[in-house]
Amino acid sequence: MAQLLARTPDYRVLRRLVPITDFGPAPAPATATADAAQPVPGYRRVLVLDTETTGLAHQSDKIIELAMLLVDVDVASGLPFGPVTLFEGFEDPGKPIPADAQQVTGINDDMVRGHRLDDRQVEAMVASADLVVAHNAGFDRPFVEARFPCFADKAWACSFADIDWKAAGAGSSKLSALAQDHGWFYDAHRAQVDCHALLQVLSRPVGQEQPVTGLGLLIAAAAQPRFKLRATGSPFESKDRLKSRGYRWDGDAKVWYCTVTDAQRLEAELQWLKAQVYGRRNAQVDIEALDATVRYSLRPGTLSQKAL
Repeated sequence: MAQLLARTPDYRVLRRLVPITDFGPAPAPATATADAAQPVPGYRRVLVLDTETTGLAHQSDKIIELAMLLVDVDVASGLPFGPVTLFEGFEDPGKPIPADAQQVTGINDDMVRGHRLDDRQVEAMVASADLVVAHNAGFDRPFVEARFPCFADKAWACSFADIDWKAAGAGSSKLSALAQDHGWFYDAHRAQVDCHALLQVLSRPVGQEQPVTGLGLLIAAAAQPRFKLRATGSPFESKDRLKSRGYRWDGDAKVWYCTVTDAQRLEAELQWLKAQVYGRRNAQVDIEALDATVRYSLRPGTLSQKAL
């Protein structure tokens, strides 16, 4: 019946997502190494991660579940290969889980009571990874860095922010919606199944023109420099111009800022600021270089100033 419906244009068939535990042999001509701690030349070891927490505040809330999938990815094709190493565990936050968090995650106090994440196992998986990926890295990274400092030294990429899903034709960048675009459904908001869903979504091509897998896009994004440009001292009358350009207002620092993805775009943006915002005024803007080891963390990048 499902096959019959799928052959007609009036129906879409969704199938429950089935976790893939082995993506098969490496693409030729490379072959996987026998030592699982060493990545194959031309490949990157990617760690897909998801957390469930007691709430949204990094300063006060705690991780209650952590899941990770570790897999090798061919850089040339962006395709995963070989076995998938899995970690999943609960952790007792030391306080009752709020009702709203229980409702979202389905995790209650009885499920986590007395549990603790295995530090050695987590640290060993993180040590062997070249890149950590999460679908909302700005949320997950501060939580796991606070619990496991080893995450701070790793390059990170965000499958939500580092891929332009809208330009690729997706109606939504929500993970469950991206999975549905590929014909899958799953029970969301549990860490392990969210990781499996994300890995399978990222294993598929993104976009129609010269399609590249999501994993390939994230590996490339992590290698690119990124700069946070703050238009310090910009005149008040330029606020509408900055806003229409895509700048955002930082209420704490009281400055307009934007993020650019490479040195060439940074130079072009500096020229635009000089011509369209500061004019003949003497100006000095702040530039924060954000490589993948600090991106999406709470730690600052390398700061510098540029006179216009």
